[in-house]
Amino acid sequence: MTAVLQHQTAVCPGCVAAPSEAIAAAPTEARLAISLPTIHCQACISAVERGLNAVPGVRDARVNLTLKRALIEAEPGLRAADLIPVCEGLGYEAHELDLAALSATETDRAGRDLLLRLAVAGFASMNVMLLSISVWSGATDATRDLFHWISAAITFPAVIYAGQPFYRNAWAALRAKRLNMDVPIVLALGLAMVTSLWETSLSGEHAYFDAALTLTFFLLAGRYLDHRTRAAARSAAEELAALEVPRAWRLDGQGQEVEVSVAALAVGDLIRVRPGGRMPVDGEVVAGRSELDRSLLTGETLPVLAEPGSHVSAGEVNLTGPLTLRATAVGQETSLHRMADLVAIAESGRSRYTSLADSAAKLYAPGVHILSALAFVGWYLYTFDVRTALNIAAAVLIITCPCALGLAVPAVTTAASGRLFRAGLLVKHATALERLAEVDTVVFDKTGTLTEGTPAVVNLDDLTADERAVAMALAEGSAHPLAKALTKAARAAGVVPALVEELREVPGYGTEAQLAGRRLRLGRGAWVGATASLAQTATWLDLGTGEPVAIRFTDALRPGAGSVVEALRAAGKEVILISGDTTAAVEDLAGRLGIHTWMAEALPEDKAARVAALTAQGHRVLMVGDGLNDTAALAGAHVSISPASALDAARVASDIVLLGRDLAPIAEACRVAERATKRIRENFQIATLYNIIAVPLAIVGLCSPLIAALAMSTSSITVSLNALRLR
Repeated sequence: MTAVLQHQTAVCPGCVAAPSEAIAAAPTEARLAISLPTIHCQACISAVERGLNAVPGVRDARVNLTLKRALIEAEPGLRAADLIPVCEGLGYEAHELDLAALSATETDRAGRDLLLRLAVAGFASMNVMLLSISVWSGATDATRDLFHWISAAITFPAVIYAGQPFYRNAWAALRAKRLNMDVPIVLALGLAMVTSLWETSLSGEHAYFDAALTLTFFLLAGRYLDHRTRAAARSAAEELAALEVPRAWRLDGQGQEVEVSVAALAVGDLIRVRPGGRMPVDGEVVAGRSELDRSLLTGETLPVLAEPGSHVSAGEVNLTGPLTLRATAVGQETSLHRMADLVAIAESGRSRYTSLADSAAKLYAPGVHILSALAFVGWYLYTFDVRTALNIAAAVLIITCPCALGLAVPAVTTAASGRLFRAGLLVKHATALERLAEVDTVVFDKTGTLTEGTPAVVNLDDLTADERAVAMALAEGSAHPLAKALTKAARAAGVVPALVEELREVPGYGTEAQLAGRRLRLGRGAWVGATASLAQTATWLDLGTGEPVAIRFTDALRPGAGSVVEALRAAGKEVILISGDTTAAVEDLAGRLGIHTWMAEALPEDKAARVAALTAQGHRVLMVGDGLNDTAALAGAHVSISPASALDAARVASDIVLLGRDLAPIAEACRVAERATKRIRENFQIATLYNIIAVPLAIVGLCSPLIAALAMSTSSITVSLNALRLR
């Protein structure tokens, strides 16, 4: 066979041999985790759960569609490697995950904490509002004071508990000798409560406990909306680490296989990798022949022949025959771990992006403090009444409290994210839309992104009836992706396989058999004696009667591939194709889609370097990719998108996930992002206009803290309504 397309890890259940008596017993495990990157619906969940639960030793299997992951409670001795062929037999790509490496991403404590504080603030606010209505309705003297003291008893513990996120952030900023949005928030809350307590102790007519709670509620609502847009973003570096093979079969001094932890391997160890297994280390093949699927690491559609002397990298998949390796790099020195380091570095660089809200905070926070301080000093010098000066200073702080600014970004982001979700895109990162609106260059991966990633026969009808029958018979004897694609096409065409004899697979080369005294072969061109060369992916059929026949394959375009390239170019964006595939395959696809700039045979570091170079030239790059070889480029781009069928590590490295197969929503996402950024700027303008009108009224003493709180709430509602226009 001459090609294997990305995300089609071929595993023959018969090749996964039972451990010999000399192999050490598998370690005891209570919980197993399997990544299922190609599941996409409830039917997938049901099929996988039924299949896994039917396996002896499986106590319970549950599939999480959001994380594309199966968690299995198993009997001692059952391993994830035993369950992967079951998933692949059901038609789903599967990879073992290390639960220890994922433990940090299993819970969302911060989200639950914010939601609880929001609930406390909301419940307390409703109760204090009820008490305030009695005061507004005419309660006086002792009755009014009683209601005020009850309000104080509710407000102080509620605000102290619910406002802790603001207190922590404000204190951290002050310790660093800088100001942020939370500093004026904390001052406004503090002044509102102190002023209210003072007024209550003096039997004053007005108290503003409801204002303090309303402020806290609105601000926490904005903070929680902001958190929800970030909740799906987890560390791609952690996901890459979880994909590293946790165990391996090491050969001892007597040549017996012993299962050990990968952490126990050392340079120079001999390691056995069975068909369907992934390489646990970088190494050199010392025995055996097979084909390697490097698509997850390099994006190559062609399998690579592995034989004694060949070099292999951690993460590559052994397709057809058992291999014995001598480890040359283990642990943090492997190519897969170095890729994780590249992703971590790229993520940290992207996190330095300054959002519109952060930029506004740098200007807004100092101005608020200056205005409030000037109001206090001015009124004190004018009246020599601390009570009046403090009330007006509190009103200024409350009316300028950045509640509208705090909602300006998350309200728009949430509305835009909802619209894009209905279009088939899941926005994961808080600033993704802002960054997407700035994009001027779009970089696409090829296999699995612009194309389906599965081979399809293109010239089956050109073969004679005998050739089709023999080709199907030989293909049925292999689990190679091209053989499986040929078998599928032949069955769909109603082909009846020839009755061949002595059918066997030759690892790394193809399959052969006997028919009427003739030797038949299906596989690599050089192996079957083909003299011609093709630019297309092909396997060759030799009937033993003349020149072998080429059976050609193509990788079909994903729906919307042509339209999205056309739409992006029409919008003035440059489109670039970068792939690890062969030059001929990449050039052919670029020509079909009208992409003028392309790069072939690119390694993961080449893709990341190309994105970095474009960024250095001043471009804002959108990277669209789906494989391990794309993760560093996805993390390093200005903004990134990956399909839902992508590997876990690629999805978490990206800012946006494409939920369906159609690529057309990518162009829609760019348009929505530009509109969303426009709405964010409009919200800032609304908040600014509100302050221009309201602040002078507060400074001259025409707004009490209560009126200031009502005005602040009105501006927050206006900002939210403007954001909803995106829906």
